[in-house]
Amino acid sequence: MKETPKNGRDTAAPRPLELLAPARDCETARQAILHGADAVYIGADSHGARHAAANSVEDIRRLADFAHRFRAKVYVTVNTLVYEKELDTVTDLCRRLYAAGADALIVQDMALLRLPIPPMELHASTQCDTRTVAKARFLEDAGFSQIVLARELTIGEIRDICRSVTVPVECFIHGALCVSYSGRCHASLSCGRRSANRGECAQICRLPYTLTDAAGRVLARDRYLLSLHDLNASDALAALVEAGVSSFKIEGRLKDPEYVKNVTAHYRRLLDGIIARHPEKYCRSSAGESTVDFTPDVSKCFNRGYTEYCLRERKPRDMASQLTPKSLGEPVEDVRQLRPGDGIAWPTPTGFKGTAVNGTVGNKIRTREGRLMPLPEGARRTLSIEWERNMRRETAVRRIPISITLFANRLEAVDNQRHLRVSVDFDPTTSEARRPADRRDLFARLGGTIYSLESFDDRLGPTLFIPNSQLTEARRRLLDALDRAAEDTYRYHYRRKENRDARYPDTVLSFQDNVSNTLAEAFYREHGVTEIEPAAEASGTSLEGRPVMTTRHCLLRELGLCKREKGSAAVKEPLLLRGPSGTFRPVFDCARCEMTLLKSGK
Repeated sequence: MKETPKNGRDTAAPRPLELLAPARDCETARQAILHGADAVYIGADSHGARHAAANSVEDIRRLADFAHRFRAKVYVTVNTLVYEKELDTVTDLCRRLYAAGADALIVQDMALLRLPIPPMELHASTQCDTRTVAKARFLEDAGFSQIVLARELTIGEIRDICRSVTVPVECFIHGALCVSYSGRCHASLSCGRRSANRGECAQICRLPYTLTDAAGRVLARDRYLLSLHDLNASDALAALVEAGVSSFKIEGRLKDPEYVKNVTAHYRRLLDGIIARHPEKYCRSSAGESTVDFTPDVSKCFNRGYTEYCLRERKPRDMASQLTPKSLGEPVEDVRQLRPGDGIAWPTPTGFKGTAVNGTVGNKIRTREGRLMPLPEGARRTLSIEWERNMRRETAVRRIPISITLFANRLEAVDNQRHLRVSVDFDPTTSEARRPADRRDLFARLGGTIYSLESFDDRLGPTLFIPNSQLTEARRRLLDALDRAAEDTYRYHYRRKENRDARYPDTVLSFQDNVSNTLAEAFYREHGVTEIEPAAEASGTSLEGRPVMTTRHCLLRELGLCKREKGSAAVKEPLLLRGPSGTFRPVFDCARCEMTLLKSGK
């Protein structure tokens, strides 16, 4: 069933909260849904911003069939820039994804609002760099059904945007952080022609750099100055809900299923707690209840140390993982916590060192080289072999509770979560029962299905005997009818109507605004833009001396040299940032508390 959503929000009804999980492939997506995701986002076979996470349209069709049984949604990323010669290819891809049952496309390139594609929902990717109320309002007017915010916003800024639009707002809550505003990073492109806007980011931010001032003084040597800690908004989740966020996004389309299981289950518990405390305000956006057989713990999965980034107060030396771009895992305080096969790492003046644990002897560790060593100060377990082994199992089930009533001539099921009621005719062979009949156990045997029995009402009473084979067959037909009803009533939504009179917030676009084809150019001009510089990817524009990264991560602030606090004499500019990928010149805008890196040939 295709349905156009109503504009605006029904403020009397509880607001649906969506937990959105990443998936590099369909098995990871399946695990995300089993562990509590209300929606998943996944790449198709092209234009998905993660070349290593592509999936066939047929696989996405099977995923949609699975997800929709729980009223969970499947969003497909088509969020790279589209070159002129690729417009027909992308048109065909979108048509095939629509036919496969995808719920929405996550896009960056405005050409998709001009292509002859089916009218499915479009979500504005984080690559659109939405940081202002004006930008969010324009994207809503342009026809987007959901807006993914930039990661750099404060809770106050997020609240302002949520209050200014009527469409759902999506916000990242966990995972790796891009140091630059997404969609405005051309650092990788400037160094090796690998564009983040085309899904080919070389992750030069995870490399070591040396920072010097104008006098040649070394401010930091061989440090991972651009490699940010990972985002963890667990403690800020309730504040984000209250601010108006409706979709809570976990980063990680390259992560393994074990990571996705753990993080999804962690945030499922937190969101369920918020909903339970405020059922009049919030509700789940999908159906089913997930049961996991482990205790979620995000310290046990890959992480570079955690930060709330810009959500609340920004602190010096809080954003970057300067000593290593690798996982920091969880703290270890006693060798008895370790098992053979575990990995540990610890800080040293020159960086992190690590070893595999072959065993423990007393209060010492036996390393993989066979030597004994005490537990280093600041040691962290970067790999728990026991945890990894446990997480590779099937660790969750998801069931939709139903009520079944047995009448004299029919069997009825009620599914309150999906608002379904079905019945099948039932004409059993009956006889007088030798002993009181209790049929609940038989109807509770729903293993192998997505259902669990919440209540059973036997209107026939305990004095009639009915063969179990007839009851079992009636139960099977009832569940089949419930499955068909769920499929027949699943609601897709059409794309919102575009307001052609809406004006884009700016009239001049630079290469950073990523206009890479004539349709995107026409879109912006129709909405009031007068000057457009083509995207660097499409034009081959030299980036020497031009901004290739803009960020709220300030190197001076990170190093305790903030000019606001220390004064303009704290460092002698210009600074140079040198690393294996090239040289950049940082420029600081203290009024905005932003840093821009210019590509430098020095």
